Amino acid sequence: MAKAYRALPVLEVKNIVKTYGGVKALDEVSMALTAGNVHCLAGENGCGKSTLIKIISGVEQPDSGSIYIDGKLQEKLSPFSSIMAGIQVIYQDFSLFPNLSVAENITITSQVAIRAKLFSASKAKIAAATIIKELGLTLDLSAKVEALSVADKQLTAICRALINDARVIVMDEPTTALTHTEVDYLFDVVRKLRERGVALVFVSHKLEESLQVSQDVTILRNGKHIISGIASEFDRKSLTQYITGRDVSEAREITSPVMTAKPLMEVSHLCSSGAFNDVSFTLHSGEILGITGLLGSGRTEIAEALFGVRPAESGTIEIDGQAIRVRTIRDAIKAGIGYLPEDRLTQGLFLDKSVGDNIIAGSLDKHRSAFGLLDGEGISKTTQSMFDRLKIKAKSVSAPVRSLSGGNAQRVVLGKLLANQPKVLILNGPTVGVDIGSKEQILEILRNEANLGRGVIVISDDSLELVSVCNRVLVVRQGEIVDTLTGSQITATNIQEMTTA
Repeated sequence: MAKAYRALPVLEVKNIVKTYGGVKALDEVSMALTAGNVHCLAGENGCGKSTLIKIISGVEQPDSGSIYIDGKLQEKLSPFSSIMAGIQVIYQDFSLFPNLSVAENITITSQVAIRAKLFSASKAKIAAATIIKELGLTLDLSAKVEALSVADKQLTAICRALINDARVIVMDEPTTALTHTEVDYLFDVVRKLRERGVALVFVSHKLEESLQVSQDVTILRNGKHIISGIASEFDRKSLTQYITGRDVSEAREITSPVMTAKPLMEVSHLCSSGAFNDVSFTLHSGEILGITGLLGSGRTEIAEALFGVRPAESGTIEIDGQAIRVRTIRDAIKAGIGYLPEDRLTQGLFLDKSVGDNIIAGSLDKHRSAFGLLDGEGISKTTQSMFDRLKIKAKSVSAPVRSLSGGNAQRVVLGKLLANQPKVLILNGPTVGVDIGSKEQILEILRNEANLGRGVIVISDDSLELVSVCNRVLVVRQGEIVDTLTGSQITATNIQEMTTA
């Protein structure tokens, strides 16, 4: 059991103000971190969490307010002085060197900190092994980081922080790409960190996990400090209300589609060696079909086969009763299939282009005149229509996508798909990395699209998300559909039990 630390805060920020271009990113924000406790920092995208982390880590300087370490006022924190004071941030990308070994990644920053002129691989292994042993981990010190799982990369980043004598560790969305088993393992490591007296900041949109692992909570909204308190005094509903400023329904809200004689899509005996085998299912117009399973179960590979990214080796796909041949992405688009990929940043968006350019990027052929020229007026009408319809929060369609929050960037990708007017919409993790308010709005968009007659496939391991929108849920395990949940069978408990069985 973790020791109870309630003495002087290791780190405390008081009344922090930070302004960018006249907009207050932080407005009188305060937070205190206690040794041996996990502090949940929660809020919607754009609420100020990232700015506060940058100030704690010395990357940004506050306009006003105070920062204390062990009760001592800090005149000015720089990234170097922050690290030397024991403050470490583990970002979502982990900031590891993929071509270096686990041991080298764990020790290299400590060597830089002491300005070592020579790097000893043998000494690095000894130092890294000491940390790994203390935490009871099983990491291959010689393995290249690029070959590691997401979970092992995270553990490598934690070990790197500890070898730098971290007293405060900030974990930014630490469980986004982890399986249920890996999350449990990470939480075991967090408990060991608490026993060492480390203060942790847990930044996550997954509210159940935040409450499960945290002892303290601070919530920000629109740059303001809304509330701080003991985690046991909150539940998911109260957290959601404080985060969004309103009641957010997470109840099951579905409309049963009218089942026609012929389904909109019929997939029969689809196979792909090493990925999935004998996959068959139907999708009706107006239906939202969930596909769930652990990472590596084959769920993503099924979607990529339907969209021509990695074509299936055998089996058939029919749209409106007509067999289609999907060997390329162009084949899928022509057949009326749209796909939102798992990695939107690299596969779904042109970050330096405008919202409008991104929305229209996939449907230029639909906006050409009889002479093959682009219809500027039609393009403008489509981009503005999607901008308004999806309630994208940006100054205009000319705003660069890079400037948007995660939830709004997600809407832009949806806009790009919908501009092509697909019959079947396949979405892989449609709300991964977005806050609770944006998640609610994105799911409502999917309900609306289904009501318009589209067939929607949602691939997700978020059981509450599947419960709230799906008419049926297919469970994939080791490349095969092992069960189909319908009606009252679609519960978070059933989904989690079936995926891990």
